Amino acid sequence: MKVAAVIVAAGRGERAGQSTEGPKQYRRIGGEAVLARTLRAFLDCPHVDRIVSVIHPEDRHLYEQATGVLGARAITVVGGPTRQESTRLGLLALVTHQPDYVLIHDGVRPFIAQELLQRIIHTLHPAIGVLPALAVSDTLKQAGPDAHVIATIPRAGLYAAQTPQAFPFAPILEAHEAAYRAGRSDFTDDAAIAEWHGLAVRVVEGSADNTKLTWAKDIEMADKRFAQASGGFPDIRTGNGYDVHAFEPGDYVTLCGVKIPYALKLSGHSDADVGLHALTDALLATRGAGDIGTHFPPSDPQWKGAPSRIFVEYAVKIVREAGGRIANADITLICEAPKIGPYREAMTAALSEMLGVAPDRVSIKATTNEKLGFVGRGEGIAAIATASVIYPGEVPE
Repeated sequence: MKVAAVIVAAGRGERAGQSTEGPKQYRRIGGEAVLARTLRAFLDCPHVDRIVSVIHPEDRHLYEQATGVLGARAITVVGGPTRQESTRLGLLALVTHQPDYVLIHDGVRPFIAQELLQRIIHTLHPAIGVLPALAVSDTLKQAGPDAHVIATIPRAGLYAAQTPQAFPFAPILEAHEAAYRAGRSDFTDDAAIAEWHGLAVRVVEGSADNTKLTWAKDIEMADKRFAQASGGFPDIRTGNGYDVHAFEPGDYVTLCGVKIPYALKLSGHSDADVGLHALTDALLATRGAGDIGTHFPPSDPQWKGAPSRIFVEYAVKIVREAGGRIANADITLICEAPKIGPYREAMTAALSEMLGVAPDRVSIKATTNEKLGFVGRGEGIAAIATASVIYPGEVPE
């Protein structure tokens, strides 16, 4: 069966207060954006084969910067004025894919565990929705307009709903479309729309860890949770990479992901982007994961002429899967020509996108070899790269 996911992240998050990082889904917990952590959980689930991220129209740059290569693996859709409308638009983006089932999840629930995802997916049924929920344990009181208690509500059979809420795709899309045609925009979750439209919904046990980050205090506590998990000892690693390629006849060179007009081109592996090759080795070094040739042998014809950003994004994936956060990347290009200065800004933007980090965490420098050696004779270009990555710390014994 085909299972897709819609991650709803188009809200403004006013209740969490203002932040220079943007709405709460883009704030960092444990050094990584909330939404990036949420996306990773679904990307890591082997049963989910398509993901839609629904974002606010003003947040595209924030989304790309916060999620990097993770966000690039999802379909990005602009949401509507309400969560309900954003979800409908996310579902419509899956029509051509036609999944059998869809999981609808809040982008600000980053602690969704694989065990809960598996429990939900294993409960899927062609005619029934699945709602993860926790039985209410607190005594419930009803208060009047004057804040005086007027009743105690029996809690037997009452549950606090969570996400992801899962449904057969066609019926939940039909329910959303029916609500849209009826002018209804007051449903508080997707299970409520399903109930209104006559689609049965079954409750499965949720998780106390699967909390929704609503208030500023929630985000602060989530950040502390990751700090405590690290044991207070950050694992900071630095990797180095070096590469060199000779010139051959051509009309441009590719450096740090940018094509530069020139009388020659570089010869070698893929597009021979010496800067990105050195950076790939530096990133792999922080995981002790070999070098670029280990993962992409130059003898393999499929890599002939391939863009080297593929290699960088692969190395970033290895880093991210280990919980690593790229702190900075520094590349020095060593050549007599072409001039690098006019292209530095474009190179920085390209690397920022590949690495999923802010531009101020990327440094690109150029120097000559003072006419010495093969570089000084204009026979090729060399590059040195350094990458620093922060991994989850180890708990002290």
